[in-house]
Amino acid sequence: MSATIEADVMVVGAGPAGLAAAARAAEAGRRVVLVDAAPAPGGQIWRHRTGALAPADARPWIGRCERAGVRTLAGAEVVDALPGHSLTVVMRGEATLVRAPAFVLATGARELFLPFPGWTLPGVLGAGGLQALVKGGLAVRGKRVVLAGSGPLLLPVAASLSREGARLVIVAEQTPPAALRTFTGSLWRSPSRIVMAAALRAAFAATPYRAGVWVTRADGDAHLREVTLTDGARTWREPCELLACGYGLIPSTELALLLGCGVARGAITVDARQATTVPTVFAAGECTGIGGAPLSVVEGEIAGLAAAGGREIPRELLARRESERAFAARVAEAFALRAELRALAAPDTILCRCEDVMGGAVANAHDAREAKLHSRAGMGACQGRICGAALQHLRGWDPPAPRPPLFPAPVSALAAGDAHGS
Repeated sequence: MSATIEADVMVVGAGPAGLAAAARAAEAGRRVVLVDAAPAPGGQIWRHRTGALAPADARPWIGRCERAGVRTLAGAEVVDALPGHSLTVVMRGEATLVRAPAFVLATGARELFLPFPGWTLPGVLGAGGLQALVKGGLAVRGKRVVLAGSGPLLLPVAASLSREGARLVIVAEQTPPAALRTFTGSLWRSPSRIVMAAALRAAFAATPYRAGVWVTRADGDAHLREVTLTDGARTWREPCELLACGYGLIPSTELALLLGCGVARGAITVDARQATTVPTVFAAGECTGIGGAPLSVVEGEIAGLAAAGGREIPRELLARRESERAFAARVAEAFALRAELRALAAPDTILCRCEDVMGGAVANAHDAREAKLHSRAGMGACQGRICGAALQHLRGWDPPAPRPPLFPAPVSALAAGDAHGS
């Protein structure tokens, strides 16, 4: 029999948005339960090893949550939504039912992977994925690394790799040089970001940072040996042991869709109070649109106050949110993905890594459902979280409707959760 936890507000996700939402709601006197799959709070951006010192930006929010009495369920996945404002949480193989009259979804985002020949070779990782592994203790000292993709995330990843002793060969940013110069010139409005960017660039000063360059293929045998790069005019190869390649982030909306929340342009739809289209369900952070940690924090604060029943949102928070959203819009425009990236995958390039489905197998499919029926694309362990997002970008398909369990879970836990929720 599964346990039941009663709360006033349940927050899903302990990244910047979730921590801020939980702290604000608890400080308003509400019983708050915070659920996250990681062993320690912080999400991907503030990731740290259990017991290690959290990043400076995370510490105040973690402290506020602790002082306000937030109950944290770490290593826990939300796998289903049940009637009666209940979510089934699986933790250590056991199901727990969490009931709350208000939810805050701070489910974050995941990396967008765009397939190219060789992208499934051992040694090819996502940019954020490699950074997470390094934060978790992966040794990269002395390894030759190529970092490629798009967006401001490349800077902190490059800095952390350099600090850990990696031999960073090149940082390849796919956005054209002119677009990058225009964006850089606009940073005069955000002096603190200029200082931050300069400090990060200084950390890998010996490595070339090239705009208008992207990866076209990776080659090796049992492991990555070299990557091919191009700037559109010439093509060359770089020997390396690791390739970290990330083309931005995709909002994680599966739980929102399961709850019936509206989603537009790939992100959860919210109003001025961070409320979704479903009453008593709020959302904040990257799941409502990619904007970085500062925007996630302020959206989390607003969502936490609203979920706690606050009628008036402080004007200072609303002004900060609008400023951060304006910056996020400039980032999105500057680092828009070039059309050439859509043409990299050949018919014999694997698109669905879990089921070994190649591009040619879905060439004639009209949508994600048809691709799944004819090829099993999206039916593997990740449930389409990698290939689904890639096919949405490459083919313009809408994501399929999610079905529980949202994450793999023991049948015994699911059965216990359903029995307890009925």
